[in-house]
Amino acid sequence: VHGMAHPLGAFYNTPHGVANAILLPHVMRFNAGSTNEKFRDIARAMGVKVEGLSLEEARNAAVEAVFTLNRDVGIPLYLRDVGVRKEDIPALAQAAFDDVCTGGNPREASLADIVELYHLAW
Repeated sequence: VHGMAHPLGAFYNTPHGVANAILLPHVMRFNAGSTNEKFRDIARAMGVKVEGLSLEEARNAAVEAVFTLNRDVGIPLYLRDVGVRKEDIPALAQAAFDDVCTGGNPREASLADIVELYHLAW
């Protein structure tokens, strides 16, 4: 998330916290298969009743809970809402791919993955 948020600050002066918040649900969904039970814990912490949910359902619930939190506290939901231009996505993705923070992601992300994540968040 941080590696993708940095170029948004550099290109658009998007506040780092806002950029992270917009990207987080999309990156969480990308990482979901690499998280074991962690997303169940996140969903529970976000107030979701996870008892009886499958692992996949708990993962989806965690992602949706973060997206809902963003909406409820007034964080823009999409990159287009903070002025990101779709045509800049390839350059943003390359900058994110080259960012030192990108290597710390639980799931390895290719340049194509990062492009897709920006499109999903756009």
